[in-house]
Amino acid sequence: MKFLFDFFPVVLFFSIFKWADSHATTAQSLMTHYMSGFVLGGVIATDQAPILLATTIMMIASVAQIAYLYVRGKKIDPPLWISLVVLGIFGSASIYFHNATFIQWKPTVLYWCFGLAIWGGQTFFKKNIIRTMMQDGITLPDDVWQRLNLAWAAFFLIMGIINLYVAFNFSMSTWATFKLFGGVGLMFAFVIAQALFLSKYAKESE
Repeated sequence: MKFLFDFFPVVLFFSIFKWADSHATTAQSLMTHYMSGFVLGGVIATDQAPILLATTIMMIASVAQIAYLYVRGKKIDPPLWISLVVLGIFGSASIYFHNATFIQWKPTVLYWCFGLAIWGGQTFFKKNIIRTMMQDGITLPDDVWQRLNLAWAAFFLIMGIINLYVAFNFSMSTWATFKLFGGVGLMFAFVIAQALFLSKYAKESE
């Protein structure tokens, strides 16, 4: 359930974009009515409206997500704060300049922030973030924790590169689909591969 909650803004982004892409005139009307004051020049072209509407809704959903956790007294994990800040910067830039390039860069910047935090924590501060997150569930040798930490850093680096490749070599619709299904699919595949790698250590621990 937590996984679905964390990905809720992305799912909403995809759903709104797909709807708006098929109803571009309606999307333009909505953006012009509610968001023209936040757009440079105040004019939103029909072909720009779907991605800008989806971006706007995703930003609102992300703020609501944080607010919901805060009101319920739940812990707000650092990745959610980082995601909100990056989305706020790049989403706002996309809307203001009515340029989708900014929001297309957002996943890459977010992935690289995560990867840099994981790598930098181990390299400069001797803090293994992956170990901190997982050590209550499994016992591993120190060298394996280091390899696992670096594997996650490399994964996020590669994910950022893949996002840019898809964003600037395929259509906006293809990128929006990849942003949800491709990103989640690759994450799931990596986690499965990690589980298989760690399974022998779990057995040895038992």
